[in-house]
Formats: sequence, structure tokens, C-alpha cells
Amino acid sequence: MIQFDFEYYRPQSAQEAVKLFQSLEREGKKPAYCSGGTEQLTLGRMNVIHTNAVIDIKDIPECRTLQFERHHLALGSALTLTEITENGGFPLLSKAAREVADHTARNKITLGGNICGQIFYREAVLPFLLTDSKVVTVGDKDLHQPFASIKVRQRWDTGYPLATISALEIDGRVRCAFSGVCSYPFRSAEVESALNDEALPVGQRVEEAINRLPGPVLDDAQGSAEYRTFVIKHTLFDILGMLKKETL
Repeated sequence: MIQFDFEYYRPQSAQEAVKLFQSLEREGKKPAYCSGGTEQLTLGRMNVIHTNAVIDIKDIPECRTLQFERHHLALGSALTLTEITENGGFPLLSKAAREVADHTARNKITLGGNICGQIFYREAVLPFLLTDSKVVTVGDKDLHQPFASIKVRQRWDTGYPLATISALEIDGRVRCAFSGVCSYPFRSAEVESALNDEALPVGQRVEEAINRLPGPVLDDAQGSAEYRTFVIKHTLFDILGMLKKETL
């Protein structure tokens, strides 16, 4: 049960939602946007977040968009992960979304909620990083390129992962985006440069890529930094094997 009261609003347009947020913020009510509401409920019960006003955006047409427009795929932030996986217009995104939580939770968790949430994994952002996307728009030329997406958990088929790595091969080069490796999702030009350096044997490429990670490897209850690094190394071998048929 959430231990605080809040006002609830359900605007019907993006313009109305923005004006409402600005008005409530001026009143000092710490407004929060909501579409699926899973994070507000979970973190609200834990007293991690607190708001005096919730703005539900799931009825706003722009937030429910799922269509190709002028050779771009437009995806609204209020689409659920189930809707994303069932659409299949962006196979890598469908694969990444399908690995988040379980089916019941994916019926509620939204694309925008996963990307903007406080839980640092945010796996749905990885395919967008790989395709140079802007907000929720992605060029269709990259949607059906060869891809791989691997999520590794320590023990169970559900629960938070040790690491998730998504990859695309575009114009002969592998792009990789990472979640659960550092304290934020990322895509790194330095890491990709190492992975695509064909002057080096594949083992050395992977080692060099790990040396170029943009921050410390996570060390938490899910797994130590040492074990995570082991997992990352072998997952990158698998990624290169799937996309470029690389072997040791």
C-alpha cells in the first residue's frame, strides 16, 4: 500500500499534459508522469519515491503511436512491452523487451517507463542506442539487420540480470549496447572500435573491449565485479560468434 495521498490527472493531449505538469510543479506538488504505473506502485510502497500529483498519459494519442511514418518507425512511450514484442516491426527491440520481467508485468510496463525508470537496467533502451534513434523514432533501414541480444542471469529464468548485451551488424561492423554492466545503460564507440579491429584475434578484441568499458563494472548482490566481467567476456564471444561467425 502506498503511504501517501496524491492527486490523479488524465489529460487527453500532449499539450495538456505539459501545461498540467508545469502548473503542478509551480504549486510545489512534485508531479510525476505515469503510463503503466508499475514503478510508481513498487517504489511508492517502499517509500523510495513520493509525489503529490500523478499525470496518467496512456490515453494521449501520440503516446500510443505504433506505425511507420516516412520510412521511420514511430513508437509511443505508453506502448506496453507486450505490444512491442507482439508487433515485431523491430525484431531486436522485440527480443530485448521480451526478456524484461514476466508476461504479466510486461502487460503493464511501458516502453517509456522502462527507458526512463529509476531501476538502472532499462534494457529497452539498448536497441535504440544501436540504431542512432532520436527519442522514439528510428530509421527503418536498420530495423532488420542481423542482430543478437543475450541476457544472463545468475540462477533463475526470471529476476534481475547480471548483464544484457544487444548487438546489430550494420555495414559489416558490430554495434553493442550494454545494460547491467555499469550503473547505467550505454553504447561505447571505444568498445565497438576494439570489437571491430580485425587486425587482432577475437580473444584480444574482447579483452580490449572490456578494458575500454566506460565505468566500473557493477559489484552488487546479483554478482561480483569479477564474476560479471567473466560473464561479459563470454557473452561478447557469443555475440561475435552469432553475428560474424568468429571463433577463438
